Amino acid sequence: MTQRSVLVVLYDGVQSLDVTGPVEVFAGASRFPGAGYALRTASLDGAPVRTCSGLTLVPDGRLPDAEPPHTLLVPGGEGTRAPDPALVDWLREHAPHAERIVSVCTGALLLAGAGLLDGHRVTTHWTVCEQLARDHPAVEVDPDPIFVRDGRLATSAGVTAGIDLALALVEEDHGRDLAFTIARHLVVFLRRPGNQAQFSAQLTAQTARREPLREVQHWITENPGADLCVEVLAARARLSPRHFARAFHAETGLTPGRYVDRVRLEQARRLLEETTDGVTGISRACGYGTPEAMRRAFVKALGTAPTEYRRRFCPHPAAGRPITNSRPATD
Repeated sequence: MTQRSVLVVLYDGVQSLDVTGPVEVFAGASRFPGAGYALRTASLDGAPVRTCSGLTLVPDGRLPDAEPPHTLLVPGGEGTRAPDPALVDWLREHAPHAERIVSVCTGALLLAGAGLLDGHRVTTHWTVCEQLARDHPAVEVDPDPIFVRDGRLATSAGVTAGIDLALALVEEDHGRDLAFTIARHLVVFLRRPGNQAQFSAQLTAQTARREPLREVQHWITENPGADLCVEVLAARARLSPRHFARAFHAETGLTPGRYVDRVRLEQARRLLEETTDGVTGISRACGYGTPEAMRRAFVKALGTAPTEYRRRFCPHPAAGRPITNSRPATD
């Protein structure tokens, strides 16, 4: 059995879940024949590190003593705000020798500081995307995806997205069946698509300040299959269509049409994930009208058709009933 070595970089102020989430995925894979990962953790001096939540992690050794790994994993955390220059220097010198470079959350800031992201498309936690783009203009920052693969570089969004990325790497290394088995054991979905937004429609948009507009937002969410044209929504808010459209955009940051599109897409995804309803029925329930209209919306937003989305994301949906309390927390 050929083992892929995984070296996890530790430092004071690291986010504990950025470390333990991917490690649990790789360790889970190693329990199966032919799917071994040799996991090691290391800090600069080999001393224990204190995570930003107060936990203490004891590394296996020192970074200067580590052999070039197959996969170098750089987690994020508060320690990336003012990183140890020696850590950045080590990454600059040694990270290029790894076959695969992976960052979780704000770990991308450490890689960027070492010049390893220049010319690449990457993502990171939504709170630092603007900072990363501003401080490193040679880096193409995409704030929306859960994770991004660009050659041998893989970057993920906030915290639990590291689990999504680790599962995708296991699937790449050892196949879908093993990755799905690990996901079931960890009670997470096998895969949120790589180009899925970090937030739901309701979280992406701001909540309107005025009650009539907030009520309209809730009504859209509860009735995605209804007639949601501006005129109908404006009437519910007791405003003229022109006034409603301006006020909705000003208070939520999205036009009414864009908000409706996101809510319908989110509802369609949920039904594909959690039920065995047919695409035709889902397209009607979500306001698309026809399967072709829903297919166009999925391809535009997610880069995949509804049937392929269901196959990849939920290979064994419950027989005709919704699955409840199974959706992971949003990053």
